[in-house]
Amino acid sequence: MASVPFMKPPEHEFQYEVGDTVEVFCDHEKGGERVRGWLRGIVVQVDPKMVAVQFRSNVFLTDGWMVPDHILWYPQNSPHIREPLKKPSKSDSQQIGDL
Repeated sequence: MASVPFMKPPEHEFQYEVGDTVEVFCDHEKGGERVRGWLRGIVVQVDPKMVAVQFRSNVFLTDGWMVPDHILWYPQNSPHIREPLKKPSKSDSQQIGDL
């Protein structure tokens, strides 16, 4: 197949890829209490509209139900999902890798 010349490389189809570490604004457990804030997780599935993120701690839906598989889905362009602000420390990397 002949290569097609282009001015700049094509952009990725999706903003996130499986295996990416992200932070999500959600209800979760911290220190045995339910809190709302940013929680680090790992992208486990991506489709054209949605991103699935899995966490090590318990997460909750906005109506209060705990999510048994620790996976929350967000739209690709949601303001509640972002790349981590700081690099994960060694202990964070071990916890994420234990998924």
